[in-house]
Amino acid sequence: MRTKVKDVMTREVVSVDGSTPFKDVAEAIITHEVSSVPVLDADGRLVGIVSEADLLYKEEFRELFYREGYQPPLRVRRRHRDAPRKALGDHAFQIMTTPAITVEAEASTVAAARLMDEHGVKRLPVTDADGCLIGIVSRRDLLKVFVRPDEEIAGEIRDEILGRALWVDTSRVSVSVHGGIVTLSGRMDRRSETEIAARMSARVNGVVDLISELTWYEDDTPTWGGK
Repeated sequence: MRTKVKDVMTREVVSVDGSTPFKDVAEAIITHEVSSVPVLDADGRLVGIVSEADLLYKEEFRELFYREGYQPPLRVRRRHRDAPRKALGDHAFQIMTTPAITVEAEASTVAAARLMDEHGVKRLPVTDADGCLIGIVSRRDLLKVFVRPDEEIAGEIRDEILGRALWVDTSRVSVSVHGGIVTLSGRMDRRSETEIAARMSARVNGVVDLISELTWYEDDTPTWGGK
């Protein structure tokens, strides 16, 4: 089974509320060595998130927007639509990004990684059905699946994939794992069975890559356009 967000997320999360002063938000990020902090309302629901980038708007753009009547170049306004609000903001609700990109606890770590890549963020708040914050998952958390011991990976492939899931004779198949790279060797009855074994083994948590050296007695793959 794929690892879920709830298996790797951090449950004790540093957060702020909307009235938290700018300086205190910056101090929370620096002190706890995180790249962002969630902003919660009085009921613990997530209303936004303040990142390092949000804070840096003040340093990058404040002189532009402090000048009375000054209109920044169009390219700046288009690329940084929220720059005026964030550059002049003094409290979390004025500088936060909202709505925040979130992920559910039951989502796979693969889905979380895709969300991070799609939106260019380093951390995702994890919320429940009511929108309340229950954790946070970072890129570093997602890397935890790849530090799983080789012996544990090999054991799961032998027991769960070859031993239970395939329902075919796998007695002639050997599994070795080195640095997360799985090698399957030996022989199975049909070519289709070797392909299924390789695909399922590659999905085991912690597998960095898979090398299939499996051979077969019968090539049962369909041939197109021939008799």
